[in-house]
Amino acid sequence: MKKLLLLIVAAALVACGEECATEHDYYVAAYIWPSCHDDAMAREYLWPEGEGEWEVIKRGNPRFEGHYQPRLPYWGYEMDNDPVVVERWITTALEYGVNTFVYDWYWFDGQPFLESAINDGFLKAPSCEKMNFYIMWANHNVKKNYWNYHRYGDDDSLLWTGAVDMEEFRKIVDRVVSQYFTRPNYLKINGCPIFSIFSTSVFVKGFGSEVKANEALSYLRKKVREAGFPDVHIQAMTGGPSDPSAQNMERIVKRTKALQFDSFAFYNMGGFDTDYITHCANAKTIRESIDAELDIPVFPCVSIGWDDTPRFPRKGENDVTRQNGTPEHFAVALRIAKEYADSHPEQFPLITINAWNEWVEGSYLLPDKVNGFGYLEAVRSVMRE
Repeated sequence: MKKLLLLIVAAALVACGEECATEHDYYVAAYIWPSCHDDAMAREYLWPEGEGEWEVIKRGNPRFEGHYQPRLPYWGYEMDNDPVVVERWITTALEYGVNTFVYDWYWFDGQPFLESAINDGFLKAPSCEKMNFYIMWANHNVKKNYWNYHRYGDDDSLLWTGAVDMEEFRKIVDRVVSQYFTRPNYLKINGCPIFSIFSTSVFVKGFGSEVKANEALSYLRKKVREAGFPDVHIQAMTGGPSDPSAQNMERIVKRTKALQFDSFAFYNMGGFDTDYITHCANAKTIRESIDAELDIPVFPCVSIGWDDTPRFPRKGENDVTRQNGTPEHFAVALRIAKEYADSHPEQFPLITINAWNEWVEGSYLLPDKVNGFGYLEAVRSVMRE
């Protein structure tokens, strides 16, 4: 089945046009976590200072000798919904070989959340249409102290639930189809806009069963076809399994097959270890295990590292990347992902990177005061080999 997609890929590459991909026709996609701007819901419930999650990121503090906290952006604490800022993101990304942004997109309490980053920042940037984009519906549950422990302390009661019923899902479908899918630079595979779902378990819970969840996805496909597209490419997303155990793989594979997804991707590469080299080896095993079980494309992901201590005061040296977390080792991991893509010529040549701006999780391509443009240089170097 995977090999039958070769003609589809060729058609998609031709249809997209030369400016959409790098010189070697890879689609290098960096995730964007759109938390660093003033959002009405966020100000009320999470970050009252009006600068989004920067107020948490700035409070990062070293937990051990040599721990790089707080993270210091090269261009300062800029708002991710400012089109001037995002214009620099776009031109920088394209210069260094990143040609696609994947925006986290949320729907809580009957309305979109943190949407200004894409609507006011990205879509209003002058060079917007030179950059591909698609959205990942990041519909996970959010506890009060998850995104701002400094405000809620030990209160881990639920602030928002990511599950939605069919009535809410219809609103979501109407919004994403009209606002995003119709854009000329929205990334499509064989003419089908990509719609990524982060938490398949939460998605199913909202409808009550896998059967009902499948009916919801059929509704999405129907509405997309009515909008003039051949179909929608529905992508299962996982936050990255913590280990490559058979049991974990079985659960992921079973759900992906049950919901008849068109592809599988990772938000971060999974297999965390404090040594980045071991982390990458674990991730490779996880990716290969899932790929062996699924008859749909499995897209490789490369993480830059991991350090979410600004969010969690109890975390320390065993919870962050401490050894070999360098641009050089990241380049090795990216090269392995590229080789994986090359070994699957039947599938769309998509490689994802976690992330463009995950400052609060220590995984970002944007330049900072310690590594400068090192990680972006690694992307350019590997993708031009």
